[in-house]
Amino acid sequence: MPDYHDDLRLAHVLADAADAVTMDRFKALDLKVETKPDMTPVSEADKSAEELIRGQLQRARPRDAILGEEFGIEGTGPRRWVVDPIDGTKNYVRGVPVWATLISLMVAAEGGFEPVVGVVSAPALGRRWWAAKGGGAYTGRSLSSATRLRVSKVARIKDASFAYSSLSGWEEQGRLDGFLDLTRACWRTRGYGDFWPYMMVAEGSVDMCAEPELSLWDMAATAIVVQEAGGDFTGLDGRPGPHSGNAAASNGVLHEELLGYLNQRY
Repeated sequence: MPDYHDDLRLAHVLADAADAVTMDRFKALDLKVETKPDMTPVSEADKSAEELIRGQLQRARPRDAILGEEFGIEGTGPRRWVVDPIDGTKNYVRGVPVWATLISLMVAAEGGFEPVVGVVSAPALGRRWWAAKGGGAYTGRSLSSATRLRVSKVARIKDASFAYSSLSGWEEQGRLDGFLDLTRACWRTRGYGDFWPYMMVAEGSVDMCAEPELSLWDMAATAIVVQEAGGDFTGLDGRPGPHSGNAAASNGVLHEELLGYLNQRY
């Protein structure tokens, strides 16, 4: 198996640089916010962080492609960095500390690109999570000061904690009945949203989470962290990885039941 340690170290350096930019503008009274064509917000900090990451990647990994939420795809080849400069921009612009920079390296594999490195950095929470393929998942201050992540062992839906972002997307897709049935069947539900519930699945503090509509840059980094912590990360269609335009993550034991509820098979 290839060793991605150098790429993981680089991803941490990129995250450090992005954290400095995003924290400098967090809660700034003169923060500039625009509305994108899809009616979602983008701040000057989103753009600055992605430009910084792209610049450093172009110097450190000139042969690699880069896909980012704000500036699209650049380059070709078997290695592709996928970047969401601020996952949770709506929180960011309102001063809510639940947002993160997501950085992933994906490599060409049978069936499409797969994430092999992922870093999720949430500086306003003082938290960071990361993983490399075959190397496990961790959280901590740095590569040398980290705790191994492992998913929970909860085996029954009635004992499980389920996290989600909102109700509207499930309703728009005609999946609301199954979603509500799941919330009634499980022990506890919380609407944490964005990257955070996936990291809590990896930590074992939440057992399941799902979202009905996502982009690749929302999922690439979180997917490998969940998988390397021993969990399952698929689309609602059951396809492994971040390729389905939506996501379901769990401790693995509960995954088939989770998908069953969300696809209204129960």
